[in-house]
Amino acid sequence: MRETVIRLETFYASPLGLAAQSAVKARLSTLWTNVAGHNILGFGYCWPMLNSYTKTANRVVLAMPAGQGALAHANQRGVMTCLTEDDRLPFSDATFDHILCVHAIEEAAHVPTLLRELWRVTRPEGRIVIVASNRAGLWSRSEKVPFGSGRPYSKTQLRAVLTQAGFQPTVSSNALYVPPMTRLAKPRIARGFEQFGEVVWPSFSGLVLVEAIKRLYAEPGSVERGLVRRPSFGASPVANPVANPLGDTQNER
Repeated sequence: MRETVIRLETFYASPLGLAAQSAVKARLSTLWTNVAGHNILGFGYCWPMLNSYTKTANRVVLAMPAGQGALAHANQRGVMTCLTEDDRLPFSDATFDHILCVHAIEEAAHVPTLLRELWRVTRPEGRIVIVASNRAGLWSRSEKVPFGSGRPYSKTQLRAVLTQAGFQPTVSSNALYVPPMTRLAKPRIARGFEQFGEVVWPSFSGLVLVEAIKRLYAEPGSVERGLVRRPSFGASPVANPVANPLGDTQNER
């Protein structure tokens, strides 16, 4: 079962939730430096991380999985939220320039199917960012926070599932080093943990992020090697033997 949208909304209004969204938004701002005129899709529960982009992006759409539920968020164009299934996104091919997934793949019933649907609705050269709970971190082991639900991931595992879906991973990062304890989630303390954690224990963050790009052509370095081998011209005959009228064999010339 997925975390419900009510619990997610309550969590992100709490000190721990504010610390989590601040950590993710700080990383996202370094990846998406200019979204003017772009279409953005948030799949899962992404409103806390995407609300600031509604002023500059051409369009922001929030797609929430049916098992999670949906809350109506609106901008100047009207309601920007829709309820959807993982394997049937209600969008045309190549619609979005940027996609963000939070509280998405950890609880998805079939991750490859979901990622292929996200690949379908991403424009060529469009970018996707997956945020998932870190299997090596404390947040994935706590039942008091939503990041403790579902399957946690490492950055290597995220890159692997994105590659299998047809994306090309570009950069990865860690975020959210403050322990999942409310008394440590004050903004100044949380910022200190972020700075300290990046230097001292970068692998033990609460979250991992991987960005990937949709490419429709093969990179020069990604071409598989060794498929065509140099022929071997040895001293032994290599032609197929054929029978002659005398009953013995000779090499075909």
